[in-house]
Amino acid sequence: MLLVCTGNICRSALAERLGRAYLDEVLGPDAGAIRLVSAGTRAVVGSAMHPDTALVLTGLGGDAGDFTARQLADRMVMDADLVLTMTRQHRRDVLELAPRALSRTFTLREAAGLLEHVDQDVPREEFAERACALVGALAAARSRRRSSSDDDVPDPIGQPVEAHAEAGELIAPALIEVLSRLAALRAEGAAVGP
Repeated sequence: MLLVCTGNICRSALAERLGRAYLDEVLGPDAGAIRLVSAGTRAVVGSAMHPDTALVLTGLGGDAGDFTARQLADRMVMDADLVLTMTRQHRRDVLELAPRALSRTFTLREAAGLLEHVDQDVPREEFAERACALVGALAAARSRRRSSSDDDVPDPIGQPVEAHAEAGELIAPALIEVLSRLAALRAEGAAVGP
């Protein structure tokens, strides 16, 4: 999973590290089955997470650790089974780089909203197949949900810490909704397979 924002020091950085903390807690040693990375369309390459975002992340149960910002590249998009952006403009930026990624690219809040239109049962044997089937189901459900500015997580850069907290409040529930659905698919496989 690739998470994308502008500078890769606030929104996508928080999502990456919060998602990793959630998966570590829920899946334990199987958490590595879901790879999380982030990048920015105009990244502050090599920079640490913004201190206000790091503070918010800590309050949400994550840890900034040794995070460093990375620039979005087309190879990252092509390698990702799911791309979640923080705004509709980021989604457009991703698709300019890799138009073939349309069926795998959503805003984070759009993907969470689409889950209510997706059947719980994703019959496949391997976790990777189940995860790809879920992403395909999200793409198929797109026509049943209207995209709007509510799908965007506003950029907190240059704003007071409250703006970083508001971004975290928009990101956390949507991210956990998507990851919990993926984690459930992983748990299904663990229950029936080796």
